[in-house]
Amino acid sequence: MSKRDRILKRLFDIGLASIAIVIASPVIAVAWLIAAIETRSNGFFLQKRVGQDGKLFTIIKIKTMYPDKKGSTITTATDSRITKSGRFFRRFKIDELPQLFNILKGDMSFVGPRPDVPGYADKLEGEDRIILSIKPGITGPASIKYKNEEEILAAVDNPKEYNDKVIWPDKVKINKEYIKNWSLRRDIYYIFKTLKG
Repeated sequence: MSKRDRILKRLFDIGLASIAIVIASPVIAVAWLIAAIETRSNGFFLQKRVGQDGKLFTIIKIKTMYPDKKGSTITTATDSRITKSGRFFRRFKIDELPQLFNILKGDMSFVGPRPDVPGYADKLEGEDRIILSIKPGITGPASIKYKNEEEILAAVDNPKEYNDKVIWPDKVKINKEYIKNWSLRRDIYYIFKTLKG
């Protein structure tokens, strides 16, 4: 991705995020309140994720799970930690809306590889590290392909092993192709495809 492409992508992100925040703010506020009441804690879920160049940043989401001391990073559709409101928020991607602030801040982009917890993208080697050359995104071709990832993981005996050996390597391959063939038109296409469901 050239310097000109990066500037164009960033300007697009800033413009669209600014408009989206104005529209989505009431929804974010109501979702935060519901999540706060149901979990009896801060309605925002804050977690360190791996961003551009391997630098950590704090992702902001609506909390959809009860606080859990186990700290498991793999979530399945049948996970007992998911709250009642959380299932609704996840289904309609409402929990993702606060990431608009991550985009405006410059931690994320609308389209790109999903930001993972430490132990995945930051451990990539060789050519695969191209994934760390751009900002992570709310959506992207890998996210769209695996939009039912939690259902897929719920159907296997060992969700973490399946994620690590099957889903994660495929996501790496898809994201590498996305970066190598980036265009603003493709970003707009992925955003509309995500909204369409």
